[in-house]
Amino acid sequence: MRFIPSCQLAPARRPAARRAFLSAAVIALLGAGCAPAALAVGSKVDVAVVDRDTGDTLAVYPYRGRSYIAGRPGSRYAIRVTNRTGERVMAVMAVDGVNIISGQTASWSQSGYVLAPWQSYEITGWRKSDDEVAAFEFTSLPDSYAARTGRPDDVGVIGVAVFTERVQWQPPPPPAPRAPSVGRLESRRSDAGNGSAAPSGLADKAAESVASANGAAQPAAPAPAERLGTGHGARESSYVTSTNFVRSSVRPAEIVSLQYDCYENLARAGIVPPVGWADPSPRPFPRSAQNSGYVPNPPSR
Repeated sequence: MRFIPSCQLAPARRPAARRAFLSAAVIALLGAGCAPAALAVGSKVDVAVVDRDTGDTLAVYPYRGRSYIAGRPGSRYAIRVTNRTGERVMAVMAVDGVNIISGQTASWSQSGYVLAPWQSYEITGWRKSDDEVAAFEFTSLPDSYAARTGRPDDVGVIGVAVFTERVQWQPPPPPAPRAPSVGRLESRRSDAGNGSAAPSGLADKAAESVASANGAAQPAAPAPAERLGTGHGARESSYVTSTNFVRSSVRPAEIVSLQYDCYENLARAGIVPPVGWADPSPRPFPRSAQNSGYVPNPPSR
């Protein structure tokens, strides 16, 4: 029987079935506790993690230059990647240092996902075939897929390496047969790419907070809980198809990294507020408003 640690926490939404595209060649990846800055991180792409059992997007906690999320042991999760650009991008994705498409130790020359301009996908598991994945689920470190396959050193991180697409040169269209034009059009080939081209890209269907402690006294730290990893969960339907994609450079344009663990361990490290901590900041709306007329006079002194 598998052991599920007694940690607690946080949330995303169950993705709807949607078509995505996989690639046959790509990459891999890979101060003090404060309030979550956002629910996603990244520049060219937004990367967020969704708890599929609660429907919540997990809060992101910045800490000493890294971004952290608190996972809920035993829950299934999805990685939501949103293309923030007007061009196609390829995202090579790794969990616990393992490429989520090939299962190989992550590297920049491996398979990735291709996202159309402004599109968003939720990747829900380890790819098993063109129509099936094994669900991502938070589990104890020894039961993680990486540890069970002899690679426990990088458990606890989600990585996305982003590549832009090389624009293919096309000759200009012939001039329209009308009055002679003044001057002429010159076509220049963009020299953005400087590295090897990936033969193709894969994209997958995947469906789609708290203030800083500010030095406040914290209760005694509890004993550390079992660290979280990502297990090889139940099989689920997930259909993919292929598309061509030529990377514009050898190195990724961006690498996004999310560290994760259970809430108790992050609180113990000072990354998130401890359970039961009350925010001392004044609240703009401390209670639910009721329609009670106009502002009454204060009591007389």
